[in-house]
Amino acid sequence: MKRTTAAAVLLALATLTACSSEDNSTDAAPTKTASPSADYSAAEKAAGIPPEPTGADRDALLAALRDVDPALTADEDDAVDNARNQCAAINGGADRLDYLASQRFSGGDVKVTEEQGKHINTAIAEFCKTA
Repeated sequence: MKRTTAAAVLLALATLTACSSEDNSTDAAPTKTASPSADYSAAEKAAGIPPEPTGADRDALLAALRDVDPALTADEDDAVDNARNQCAAINGGADRLDYLASQRFSGGDVKVTEEQGKHINTAIAEFCKTA
């Protein structure tokens, strides 16, 4: 039994040493990979996500969200991201949009109701049309 086990172990080791993970051949051409920054804006547009607003457009979006609840804009960058992502749901014809808005904009100390979600959807409707 010991001889059989020892022989099996030696055979396994011999097999493993015969397999090398290194490829020493120098004639292989390097492989090309797709760029990770492949036209992301086109993907966003296809998903119904409007471009990130700047300047007066950003201010108008944040003001519309503040009118619903000032707490929604405590972190302005998050508020803009939430609005852009909610636009994907709106423009994509998702079900239960008010619920989705309430979930998307809730976080930390901010708890958004479905009624507020409805107001959020109304507030960002024009912004969503820019997608």
